[in-house]
Amino acid sequence: MSLNEKIKIIPRKLITDNRGWFLKVIDGLEENIPSHTGEVYLTNAVPGEAKGGHYHEKANEWFTLIVGECKLKTVDILTGEKQSLCLSSAKSETIYIPNHIAHIFINNSSEDFILLAYSDQLYLPEDTISFSNF
Repeated sequence: MSLNEKIKIIPRKLITDNRGWFLKVIDGLEENIPSHTGEVYLTNAVPGEAKGGHYHEKANEWFTLIVGECKLKTVDILTGEKQSLCLSSAKSETIYIPNHIAHIFINNSSEDFILLAYSDQLYLPEDTISFSNF
């Protein structure tokens, strides 16, 4: 088998709207991927826009801000406890958000942000529950 046959090019769909863009890097369905793999994706937000605004009953997620700054607001939907964090790509951190924690990333800066995310579950629309009481 030639190198050309071994290497796979996987087309991806860049989704854009007025808030910015979203690009799923790993969807967990790739050939030869372990069965326990979730999803890896990138998303961006333009200044003044937000991404998230939901929680999951099953999925746990890890987020790393790659470019820019944002405010992360979280709410434990079981207890009502709230938290707000200021994130900056200048400070390399990965934020773990377990299920039942609502989360929203707000771009309150003058530049776009780019966020890298990993979910331990494949996407299920019914596991993404809208939440707005931040």
